[in-house]
Amino acid sequence: MSELLCRSENPMASSEKPMMSCNILHLLSGAKEARGLTVIIDVFRAFSVECYMYEIGAKLVRPVGTIEEAWALHEAIPDSVLIGERKGIRCDGFDFGNSPSLITAAREKVEGRVAIHTTSAGTQGIVNAQGASEILTGSLVNAKAVAQYIRMRAEERHSFLEFGEQAHEGTNAAAPLEVSLVAMGLGAERIAEEDELCAEYIRAYAEGKKIPPSFEQRRQDLRNFDGKRFFNEELKEHFPREDYYMCIRESAFPYVLRIRRDDLGYFSEKIDLPAE
Repeated sequence: MSELLCRSENPMASSEKPMMSCNILHLLSGAKEARGLTVIIDVFRAFSVECYMYEIGAKLVRPVGTIEEAWALHEAIPDSVLIGERKGIRCDGFDFGNSPSLITAAREKVEGRVAIHTTSAGTQGIVNAQGASEILTGSLVNAKAVAQYIRMRAEERHSFLEFGEQAHEGTNAAAPLEVSLVAMGLGAERIAEEDELCAEYIRAYAEGKKIPPSFEQRRQDLRNFDGKRFFNEELKEHFPREDYYMCIRESAFPYVLRIRRDDLGYFSEKIDLPAE
């Protein structure tokens, strides 16, 4: 676990007191340990896919943990579309696997419909982050927006504690916002470079720092790690090459997906952020 205190050198901070404490956690165990404002990160491909689904007009995305839950929810929501994978392979009977390129190519099948989404890593992080006070999804395609949202929440909390009615002698107004960045990894079982890099991107942006050139080089080098599968001709049915390029687009979308719950379960809420 690594910890960062974002202090006054951040131009968004208003005092010498730390505004947030950012912890990077890993895999399914990390999701279970997460506390505070939690970002569940899955670059290849769960939470890149969810951004692209909203881009092509999905009415709502509902992440679930199991295939059985997905089918049950599909029965409960007329005209919903089933999207999901296990070990990268489309679940039997589902409309789509976890491919952003194949989904966007068939946008008419998603537009205006509820998408029910289950994956090996990303959605597992959501359903296991029971200790989180708030959950966002995270990927490279909206990394900067996620960091901006974190800063906004930290400022809101800081202002309330320091100047709100509850701020009085003896109140711990300096307590930083607790932030958990969970890199879900491959199958939620093995560290994945793309998710680790995304967590570091978000942390750096939240701190108000410039992204060092080494980060960009690491992003370009992802094809030499778990990105290799997208360049394997034998796997192209399940891992199209275009998916790789769609998932490594850095900060392409100016919004976050915040996880909420209703009587049917989890759903993601698209929140557009103001330009900085």
